[in-house]
Amino acid sequence: MFARWPGRGSARRGESMSKHLQRDLEALEQRLLAQSSVVEDMIAKSCRALREHCSGLAAEVVRLERRVDEEEIHIEEDCLKILALHQPVAVDLRRTATILKINSDLERIADLAVNIAERSESIATHIDLTIPAALDRMAQLTIAMVREAIDAFVKLSVRMARDVCQRDEDVDQLNREAIEELQAAIRSRPELVEPCLHLFSASRHIERIGDHATNIAEDVIYLVQGEIARHQYETGTTA
Repeated sequence: MFARWPGRGSARRGESMSKHLQRDLEALEQRLLAQSSVVEDMIAKSCRALREHCSGLAAEVVRLERRVDEEEIHIEEDCLKILALHQPVAVDLRRTATILKINSDLERIADLAVNIAERSESIATHIDLTIPAALDRMAQLTIAMVREAIDAFVKLSVRMARDVCQRDEDVDQLNREAIEELQAAIRSRPELVEPCLHLFSASRHIERIGDHATNIAEDVIYLVQGEIARHQYETGTTA
């Protein structure tokens, strides 16, 4: 613990520490936004690789994962330093905790993007296999959800965050439609069982990205309102 200085000196010291805390938090947020940009690029590339049977894009996604993993560790370390050195309270504590949680979700999204890229490599030779339209729509929706969840964090917008949460059911519905279309393809063309199974897996990974985007949006609600919104949208509660 730092020594407490009485009177005017204590007030000046407290103000100086507060400025350092805000500076460190702003720098941390910039690192998080840069990380989110890389992760969003990974999702877009992996889904495009799936749609276009492009193994080159898939390889690029895999290369980006190492960068994301390293940055995730740096961001987590910076969060822990802020907690130890500044001992933030109230909104600054929620801000630090939110960055820590979003950082974790972004790393998991990056992992899912790699999984999708690997599935795209597995079906690259099956150029006659049509990607379900619902799967493609789901990919575009989840990319938008991640982007909008981060925008909600930047703008501290509860409305934007709630919009993201409510769109998760649309992702789930598209996932069901994609699976039904793949099941129909297997019934009509049994020789496509193996690539269709890879698409089943890819569809599930994309759906999980939507879940993580929802987690980020719920963290924004917590940051702004101090309200733990987790699981509300699973049960239909939106209050």
